Amino acid sequence: MTLGSAPPNGPKDSAKDSPGGDPGAWLRLDKWLFHARFCKSRALANKLCESGRLRVDGGIVAKPHHKLREGSVLTFPQGAHIRVVKVLALGTRRGPASEARQLYEDLKPPEEQPPIPRAKPLSPAAPRAAGSGRPTKRERRRLDQVRPER
Repeated sequence: MTLGSAPPNGPKDSAKDSPGGDPGAWLRLDKWLFHARFCKSRALANKLCESGRLRVDGGIVAKPHHKLREGSVLTFPQGAHIRVVKVLALGTRRGPASEARQLYEDLKPPEEQPPIPRAKPLSPAAPRAAGSGRPTKRERRRLDQVRPER
């Protein structure tokens, strides 16, 4: 091997070597989210990573290629809850749900926490009897006469 050339197996910190059991093992964050079944696709995992709403060990992550290692703690929103999970293993594939649950420990399960409050739905413009449907042209003209101009 000459100076400046890469080892025959590629760089030591490559993704191909990462899912093994060595202490320096790592996996791309978006790929792990996909393998652990937190996201339905790699594209959705990428969007979550780039949204800036995901934290790894307390630090905000904005790139899907962030190196995730065993023991890392992830915090991210999922549905109406904030998920806090500890990475137990780096997956090698997206397997069944039972296999995916082996990859993490849920530190704050959704059942134990209250849902994130959402904005109240807007009230309708004018109360209408159920089943009456849209106003007719005649009703619309009468409404326009009664309502003040905008």
